[in-house]
Amino acid sequence: MDIMDVPVREILDAAAAVGITRIVQVGTDVPSSWWSVEQAEAYDEVLATVAIHPNEAGRGGAGAEALTAIEELAARPRVRGIGETGLDRYRTGPEGYAAQEDSFRAHIDIAKRHGKALVIHDRDAHADVLRVLEEEGAPERTVFHCFSGDAEMARVCAERGYVMSFAGTLTFRNAGALREAALLAPLDLLLVETDAPFLTPMPYRGRPNAPYLVPLTLHALAHLKSVDLDKVCSAVTATAHRMFD
Repeated sequence: MDIMDVPVREILDAAAAVGITRIVQVGTDVPSSWWSVEQAEAYDEVLATVAIHPNEAGRGGAGAEALTAIEELAARPRVRGIGETGLDRYRTGPEGYAAQEDSFRAHIDIAKRHGKALVIHDRDAHADVLRVLEEEGAPERTVFHCFSGDAEMARVCAERGYVMSFAGTLTFRNAGALREAALLAPLDLLLVETDAPFLTPMPYRGRPNAPYLVPLTLHALAHLKSVDLDKVCSAVTATAHRMFD
């Protein structure tokens, strides 16, 4: 199903039925960023982030015209973050690394100048992402979308005050290193997300993901950290408000 055909009202109602009443819709190129803003302006439950995804950047999609469009969207009041931006060494080869890094640096600058949260896509690029953040100076509010690091990466993020957002991968049987990271992450630096329609939590792995399944990841996180579910939900909600207001 194309993103433009998603039955947004049905998705929001299904999420609300299980207690998920606010959603951040993420942009990954200019068209999806526009769409995200349109949904945020149409539905009170939705906020938007806008950006050129690093894999798009690696294919040449983060030229001056595209970045100007993202800059213009960043000024909209319902846009609360700049992302997904970052680095991806899995789907983009070495020929696209420089373009990805240039795009990442440009997005960091946009986030800081507009006072928005930075939402980072980091796949197989932990050291380089941390290096660029150190060189550029991370925005005050920095979120690692779909956190994929190990315990050492979580330790560095915690030291720097970066928020770690966990998806349904936390529930996968082979995600031991990710669970070690979640154990180490402070409760006040955690978010939970879908990465919909991907990374559906167990026991529904293989089906399209959606916000109504977020409670499964929240339950897994609470169980893993041996913390009362209500306390985890309160902490995650407070962090979401702090990041995206």
